[in-house]
Amino acid sequence: MRYAALLALFASFPLQAATILYNQNFENPNGFVNDGADVNIFKTVNQLYSGQPAGFSFAQANTVETLLVTGTQAFGTGYSDPAGTAGNYVLGMLSSVQNDLIGLSFNTGGLNFLNFQLDVSSIDLSAWGGPFVSPGAVPSFQITLFDNPAGTNGLNGNGSILDSEIINGTASPQSVFDWTQALVALDATQSASGNVTLRIDLLTGGYAALDNFLIASSDTAGDVGGPPNPVPEPATLGLLGIGIAAFGVLRRRKAAH
Repeated sequence: MRYAALLALFASFPLQAATILYNQNFENPNGFVNDGADVNIFKTVNQLYSGQPAGFSFAQANTVETLLVTGTQAFGTGYSDPAGTAGNYVLGMLSSVQNDLIGLSFNTGGLNFLNFQLDVSSIDLSAWGGPFVSPGAVPSFQITLFDNPAGTNGLNGNGSILDSEIINGTASPQSVFDWTQALVALDATQSASGNVTLRIDLLTGGYAALDNFLIASSDTAGDVGGPPNPVPEPATLGLLGIGIAAFGVLRRRKAAH
């Protein structure tokens, strides 16, 4: 009876609300330059987006491009975003030719899940080695959470995988964004210190775009709400970009009418 009463008491405790760790729509690059075909390729992601928020920085190998959605050069006409999801800028990465990866590192504050919401779309480049996307190709991303007990600057933490999920987009014409909103909840309960690294890998599709990152830690799978004060990142660890679970929710964005 006493044990049952204790269980009932613990069950009545509210779960801690989500704490937002990162919120980025990529709308404020620092010194974007159109290097041709509506692509900024010669500035690193760190040069364009470091310090957003203060203390975060990017590291990068190979290329992670920043695309100008509202330009006029790509494919001779510029890109088309019928749903209006992208705003002016998005990130783009390769699945072939070279293995582009993006990683983000945080401290979860001891909460059970790292919840990650983002928008993904197939898109292509009309220059810089492109096009890369075959007709009908569907982008598929692997989202992996690594333990990172020392809070070091490695993309894979200490190599121990805590959780991993696959998200898929849709096929679209080369110059047209067709966004899929994805929400994954990655189990962080086995993290040694709360320090974790989130890695994004485009597995298939040739080339694809990412936008509107919202990342939160929570005791509830999929919860990306919560107070605006972020959990501190590991001491020397910010946002890493290398190259160009529990819950898996995909919701197609509807085109604006």
